[in-house]
Amino acid sequence: MHQGVTLWFTGLSGAGKSTLANKIAEELRQRKVRVEILDGDEVRTNLSKGLGFSKEDRDTNIKRIGYVCKLLTRNGVVAISAAISPYREVRDANRQEIGRFVEIYVECSIEELTKRDVKGLYKKALAGEIKNFTGISDPYEPPLKPEIAIDSGKQTVEESLAAILSYLEQHEFIPKVSTVPVAAHGCGCRH
Repeated sequence: MHQGVTLWFTGLSGAGKSTLANKIAEELRQRKVRVEILDGDEVRTNLSKGLGFSKEDRDTNIKRIGYVCKLLTRNGVVAISAAISPYREVRDANRQEIGRFVEIYVECSIEELTKRDVKGLYKKALAGEIKNFTGISDPYEPPLKPEIAIDSGKQTVEESLAAILSYLEQHEFIPKVSTVPVAAHGCGCRH
């Protein structure tokens, strides 16, 4: 059985964490790898209902996601967390607790995030209309040494996906896809 691993996406709201998490999950499922996504918004609705956005509540939310990722990883599943997870200390604690942990920093400039933001949340946060908005009125501590760094303002989704898959294959977290054509061996089987 394939060993589990946690892919921990972190970055500001709208940077592309969920998009990349879903693309990675889709690719892994095609490779017959067991995978589960813990998306920040879904977790807040189901696992962390009632928590607010104070530092303590945010830390509790991220610790809960980390605990579920630990259980999944231990049982041979690729657990994908796609939550802002603004505080380095809690991300690092999850890394220690889980063990097989790949931090993926999805970076994007505030200017680009404001341009992309269909709900206008960044504009409101910059105008002071939204309190506790991560990256504007609340801190976001970027990772110091993420295993993978993506700049979604400069890289396409396809380029980002390729970089993540390449890292995971090189470090044997996921199986490589055979690039040998089936007919090359003449037997119709895959080698």
